[in-house]
Amino acid sequence: MHDDGTAQRPAHYALRAVTAADLPLARNARFDLLLCGGLTDTDGGVSSSCSLVRDDGRVIVVDPGMAADDDAILDPLRVLGVEPRDVADVILGHHHPDHTLRAGLFVNASVHDHWATYRGTTWEDADAEGRELTSSVKLWRTPGHTAEDIATVIGSAEGILVLTHLWWNAQGPAVDPVAEDPEAIHASRARVLAVADLIVPGHGAPFRPDAGTPR
Repeated sequence: MHDDGTAQRPAHYALRAVTAADLPLARNARFDLLLCGGLTDTDGGVSSSCSLVRDDGRVIVVDPGMAADDDAILDPLRVLGVEPRDVADVILGHHHPDHTLRAGLFVNASVHDHWATYRGTTWEDADAEGRELTSSVKLWRTPGHTAEDIATVIGSAEGILVLTHLWWNAQGPAVDPVAEDPEAIHASRARVLAVADLIVPGHGAPFRPDAGTPR
């Protein structure tokens, strides 16, 4: 087993300026939203935004978490011509169950999180910062909501897409009420806003950042 190592985890990822080397080399990925997540005040219900990314022959699912049932993710996947066995990679934005609960649907996939890649019985230590899945898909460390939060940065013909939990939806919240490190959230948001043409938040529809986007 690997110890958590949170106390030793470097904080510089969220504070660094963005350079060209941080961005995907190519702009060829295709993005589809499988499930638009949401939060329900009346019954405490929660679902995670779940995305499909295809590039360089790789099929990637991001944040297959809480949903009404398996088909809420698998039906839109199949409409796009993808079977669960076709998925090569699953990315977990962080370790909360609302973002991880249905990762087991994709039995052939390598699973990526903030500090490793998991394949079958293999645990390969690999820091998420700068991890390149394809020429158009990279991972960043974006701590704040949790210490292990990562963002998926995608180069597409439409621009740079960022899948992240730094925002729950387009409205924010301005201050994450359950953040482990609220100061880090603002630094991580600044890094994402420096490059993102479209943001896919943790529990809402994709949005284009503007002057009103919470910093």
